[in-house]
Amino acid sequence: MAMSNQAVTVLASRKGTKDNLLQTLSRNPPISGGFFIFTTKSIVDIPALYELYRQHPLIQTDTRKLAKGCIFFALSGANFNGNTFAQEALDKGAAYVIIDDAAYAHNSRCIVVEDTLDTLQQLARYHRRQFSIPFIAITGSNGKTTTKELVAAVLGKRFVTYATEGNLNNHIGVPLTLLKIKDDAEMAIIEMGANHQKEIASYCEIAEPTHGIITNCGKAHIEGFGGIEGVRKGKGELYDFLRAHNGTIFRNTDLEYLEGMAHDIASQVTYGSANGQYIGRPLMNDVFLQVAVLTANTETTLNTHLVGAYNFPNVMAAVATGLHFGISIDEIKAAIAAYSPDNSRSQWLQKGTNKIIMDAYNANPTSMRAAILNFAEAALQNKALWIGGMKEMGSEEQNEHRELVSLISQYEWQDVILVGKEFNGLQNGYKWFATSAEAADHIKAHQPQNSSILVKGSRGSKMEVMVEAIQG
Repeated sequence: MAMSNQAVTVLASRKGTKDNLLQTLSRNPPISGGFFIFTTKSIVDIPALYELYRQHPLIQTDTRKLAKGCIFFALSGANFNGNTFAQEALDKGAAYVIIDDAAYAHNSRCIVVEDTLDTLQQLARYHRRQFSIPFIAITGSNGKTTTKELVAAVLGKRFVTYATEGNLNNHIGVPLTLLKIKDDAEMAIIEMGANHQKEIASYCEIAEPTHGIITNCGKAHIEGFGGIEGVRKGKGELYDFLRAHNGTIFRNTDLEYLEGMAHDIASQVTYGSANGQYIGRPLMNDVFLQVAVLTANTETTLNTHLVGAYNFPNVMAAVATGLHFGISIDEIKAAIAAYSPDNSRSQWLQKGTNKIIMDAYNANPTSMRAAILNFAEAALQNKALWIGGMKEMGSEEQNEHRELVSLISQYEWQDVILVGKEFNGLQNGYKWFATSAEAADHIKAHQPQNSSILVKGSRGSKMEVMVEAIQG
């Protein structure tokens, strides 16, 4: 729809002027068929849009999930133009749509901005600034989602706590998480994922955390970060922000490199297996992790539904955070015992006669090694490995997968299935399939019985397809 056919109302902030968007909408609507152009070049424009958000506090970016009365942000991607969904959003009941191409403005419920994503992020930052509560940012190569869930469970025992849903931890997920925080919030937990440098720094500028946790810096997203030092620099951007803003970090003393990264941060809460303010040690009950925590010369054993000792630092991060904010060890014990992982993250499944450890949401050399070593030591019978390729390894892809196959070969397994082009030529006598779908066909024809199976791979490997092929 050409702009020449529309009446245009411009809502802009100028020096000495603060337009009230709601008043403008109600008192001076555009003529029939008109639309609004709302400039967002400066942060001073956002308060007016924020008033509209307060009246319609539900934000949506996907028309498939749209609820009536929401504000729809028409975000564009590499392969689609989000503006083309504006009319669909209006038809489904969106109160307003935010677009950045006036050619798609259909009526007075369309607000045209210079950049839809930038507007969403600015609005989220403005909303965050309405709170004076702790904002805890969590990042790391492994375990950040599990840590986030555990911290939320613990703090939720005493505080009204809002946390990132699922793993909405990117440039869109972070602002959406912030905009879901309601006025009753007493704690906010923001997960931050990244695959290149300056990404965590940009999220900190939006979320402005007061506290932070780096779970670890492992071999993840090597292609984007440019090696392990690049990973540490990128994840360390959280420490950089907290250092500059007098924030507090929760630091795992078992990872010596975190101490160097945390230099000159005055406020540190430490935890670990030997050194730190809060001390614990991992125990194993069959495949489930238990953690013995020492407080006031008394040892308390925490039971979990987490598979593997590699989850020990995730539990200890939640323990340290809870104790720091005044949660009792008994409350922490109850919170952690009640938490059950889902979404293919360290899940314990029973299917037919088979026991399955499903840990196939993410994979990198660090997490792969930890999962395989833990599984090798577990008191289980008839162990089988179903391993999917690791993504974003860049030039290290072949070497990292070769080392992984070498590690696997050091133990005896009932069966090993390797999935993905990354393992092509590295089978070492093990079964290999280019895709999980091909592997699933094999499993359907050769059903495992009475096996203990570790399923581990990157999300892109779709390892769940293989589990679905098991009967029972």
